[in-house]
Amino acid sequence: MPYFSSLIRVWKKRTASLPVNKEAVLAQILSVLNAELAALTRAAQGAFAAATDPDSKAENKYDTRTLEASYVARGQAQRVAELQQAVQAFTAMSAATQESGTAITLGSLVTLALPAEAAHYFIGPFAGGTEILHEGTEIVVITPASALGQKLLGKRAGESIPLQPGLSAQVTTIQ
Repeated sequence: MPYFSSLIRVWKKRTASLPVNKEAVLAQILSVLNAELAALTRAAQGAFAAATDPDSKAENKYDTRTLEASYVARGQAQRVAELQQAVQAFTAMSAATQESGTAITLGSLVTLALPAEAAHYFIGPFAGGTEILHEGTEIVVITPASALGQKLLGKRAGESIPLQPGLSAQVTTIQ
């Protein structure tokens, strides 16, 4: 077992600041969002059909199936609209790599050095929490509205950010 843990540490050091193809990362994020949008659109259409089906009339005054189906359809339609907006925003983003010494902004691909490993984040306009696996590296989309996004904006490579009391991370690369 100690053999494997030493290999994992070596691997994590090697992958701590891998040069990542930002264009490919952006394309992969768009692919995930488009797949989610397609699945949710089908679900929203099904919910709309259930809510407007003439056979789903209330059988008595306590039957709320149609009302509940309409709430589900409305919620799914709102989520579809949000995902469409996210897809449009990510499509409009530039995949250009930032120059050395620039500060973290919207569209930055950031690597943080944590005490035990490296973490990779893409600062996106929407879809916070979306995770992709790019060439064996996990990259998480965060938004400027998130707590971590707020701490990262404006930072430069080499600067540290506090994560919690007694724990900080250092910005190692910005693309």
